[in-house]
Amino acid sequence: MVFSSIQFLFYFMPIVMVGYFLTPDEHKNKTLFVSSIIFYFIGEPVYVFLLLFSILIDYYHSSIIDVHYGKRKAKITLISSIVMNVGLLSFFKYSDFILQNINSLLSTDIPLLKIPLPIGISFFTFQTMSYTIDVYRGKAKAQKSFLGLGTYVSLFPQLIAGPIVRYQDVSSDLLQRQHSFEKVYYGLTRFMVGLSKKVIFANSFGILANEIIEATQPDVLLYWLSAAAYMLQIYYDFSGYSDMAIGLGSIFGFQFPENFRYPYSAGSITEFWRRWHITLGQWFRDYVYVPLGGSRNGSLKTGFNLLVVWGLTGLWHGASWNFIIWGIGFAVILGLEKAVILRILEKMPRSFRHFYVIILVMLSFVVFRFDDLKIVLSVYQGMFGFLDIPAFSHESLYHLKSYIILFIIGGIGATPIIAHNITKTIKHMKGAKWLVVLEAAGLGFLYLLSASYLVDDSFNPFLYFRF
Repeated sequence: MVFSSIQFLFYFMPIVMVGYFLTPDEHKNKTLFVSSIIFYFIGEPVYVFLLLFSILIDYYHSSIIDVHYGKRKAKITLISSIVMNVGLLSFFKYSDFILQNINSLLSTDIPLLKIPLPIGISFFTFQTMSYTIDVYRGKAKAQKSFLGLGTYVSLFPQLIAGPIVRYQDVSSDLLQRQHSFEKVYYGLTRFMVGLSKKVIFANSFGILANEIIEATQPDVLLYWLSAAAYMLQIYYDFSGYSDMAIGLGSIFGFQFPENFRYPYSAGSITEFWRRWHITLGQWFRDYVYVPLGGSRNGSLKTGFNLLVVWGLTGLWHGASWNFIIWGIGFAVILGLEKAVILRILEKMPRSFRHFYVIILVMLSFVVFRFDDLKIVLSVYQGMFGFLDIPAFSHESLYHLKSYIILFIIGGIGATPIIAHNITKTIKHMKGAKWLVVLEAAGLGFLYLLSASYLVDDSFNPFLYFRF
């Protein structure tokens, strides 16, 4: 079950909200935990037991670490927890990838396991690992209640596609949280914005990206339109989901961390990664990059650390070489920026820096998009005119003419321009009753428009669910 579905919008979400607010405060966590398990069970009736087992692993290990804090047994217990978590993730996500590479390297024919990937396993595994590591480091207190830890890990707003919430971000809210009309209203507003980003923009750009790449007679312009459409699709898809997750969290009294801050308005790739999937970047920084030594031990060690972190970042996204290459590619760019490029960019106009980021990110998402590296090479050849194809055709001009308004609106919407002006207007006219009515009417319109898209449209993927 996804947020952008009739099943969730008109059945699950209203029932859970009503049940939650009718429940006494001391039992609200139970309501959320049961609701979250049901939510996951609807999509994964078998793997729901894997989720519960994952929670149990870290509940057990963190309890031992808490008792033996600062002692050798605590370290051994932490290692055991990490091995079990990484082992589960590797078994379900990377088994066939490993076997495929063994078969290719050794010319063997080991049969693949073909295990279906549990939805959200990369996200909830990283959450449970961060919790236990933070207990070991003394940054978080061990949760004494399985219900408390289970609610944190399984909380359905962020369970299957983030943001990756740290335990200390919500630990106080798990014990006691404040509910108010303002939080609920903000949550509903944020949810509606995310829903419209997903249904209206991400799905529309997704249809366009697929139509173009499947064209029987492609040309250079079509390849670039497809790359641009996919770049906007993945932004609106994932940032839309994050908005919905943050909004739902607010409704239930939690404050989740921001996951996107208009990454396409960045002026460097370094800045881009401070704005894109923020919680994942922070996770790898705190639990991999810094423990490896970060940038403290010279340029060679820093370069090695970057390669490890970004190779793992790519691998986290998927069990395929294209993701690893995608991650390592960013490691190289970030290393070059740190060494040379940032000093050059500082002297360039802001518009040039934006162009630099957009082009590199667009090209990087070609690698991200296709598992088959031969297709990646073919797309690059098409984009840069190395195939025997025309620069443009009637078909590509038709697509450009048909979708130019969507590209313009989508491009502007991916910058802070609209949000800044709306915020400025609201502050200027604060207290105007008609503004409140207009805002509520606008949200209602977005809800109905998104619902109408969902009723008529069978194309409704969430790209990050496969991670």
